[in-house]
Amino acid sequence: MVLAIVQARISSTRLPGKVLMPILGRPMLWRQLERVKLGKSIDHLIVATSDQPEDRQLVDMCREFGVECYCGSLDDVLDRFYRAASHYDADHIVRLTGDCPVSDPQVIDAVIEYYRSGNCDYASNGNPFTFPDGLNVEVMRFDCLEHAWRDAKLPSQREHVTPFIWQQPERFKLANFIHDPDLSHLRWTVDEPEDFEFITKVYEALYPDNPTFTMTNILRFLEDHPELSDLNAGFERNEGFKKSLMEDKARGNL
Repeated sequence: MVLAIVQARISSTRLPGKVLMPILGRPMLWRQLERVKLGKSIDHLIVATSDQPEDRQLVDMCREFGVECYCGSLDDVLDRFYRAASHYDADHIVRLTGDCPVSDPQVIDAVIEYYRSGNCDYASNGNPFTFPDGLNVEVMRFDCLEHAWRDAKLPSQREHVTPFIWQQPERFKLANFIHDPDLSHLRWTVDEPEDFEFITKVYEALYPDNPTFTMTNILRFLEDHPELSDLNAGFERNEGFKKSLMEDKARGNL
């Protein structure tokens, strides 16, 4: 069984409440779940959020959408993620984050197939990045997630779920799915107001005529409207993880 888990919370530091901000009349997370559900390689989909009172709004949204929601630790996201996965008899876990409203089911399926064909412990399309930021997919065996949950000690490893795995190529069999040409300079995630403005314009242009638009459709749209990519081009990729590494170093953990 392949279980996809989308982790999401209300209390984003850079853009609080972003997962419930409306895109064409529905919350941003709702739009992402619509897309993830189209993945042919996924057997079951759930959302993992925190047990904090503000995230009850997310639970309510998930109930309305018709997807199960697990509530766990706010800060120890690895614990939340592992405990959510433990409720299901899943052999393979797909990790997605709730700030990616243009998640592409074709990309998700491709990474899962790549993972399976390589008999990997863990595969992603982010080590190194060659896809647009916002199309990130990670796939791992459940027992690798369990190893990380049991053994990871650094705050950055607990907050970001998978670094314990991909930082140890000598321990785990890792693989990376690469896109050619490299599109890693494109930013399709939502962490800042400018990101949300960009995503909204993409949805307004593509969704009404083609609700299942893909990465290819977005790229074609941007060829005709290259100025839109300038809206959010000035932000650093993976800023949250880099901040966590700096905090580890400040605490003397690195």
